[in-house]
Amino acid sequence: PGVPAAQSCGARLGAPLVNDTVSLSLSDHLTSMPTIESRLHAAAKEGFTIAIYNPWSRKRRENFQKCCEILLEHRAPDTPVGVVHGAGRDDEEVEIVELGDLEELGETDLIDMTTTILVGNEETYVWDDRMVTPRGYESKYDY
Repeated sequence: PGVPAAQSCGARLGAPLVNDTVSLSLSDHLTSMPTIESRLHAAAKEGFTIAIYNPWSRKRRENFQKCCEILLEHRAPDTPVGVVHGAGRDDEEVEIVELGDLEELGETDLIDMTTTILVGNEETYVWDDRMVTPRGYESKYDY
């Protein structure tokens, strides 16, 4: 109770959301798709980790496809991406994929309106089946 989906999903994936994170919804019911696209370009370009809500519905497939295209304009195809379907529910599924493979998941049961997608930044890596985005202390202190 009271835990945002991005943080709940982040805990399931490891530690992908540290320092600066942006949350975006791909639903264009109340926000226009050009506005969503502009925000996605800005977040991806500036290196934020990104939590994406409402990625797919039967009526909005193209929003997810456009999102994947925009992310690949600014991020490497091997960028780690966490996909959490139905967080906290009986049918919960958790997967870590590379950004270059994300769009093909749109045709599966893994991506729907109960899915939260966490996109890593240029520093995010996968360690022991977990996503990790370092906080930056390794460049500040000599261990």
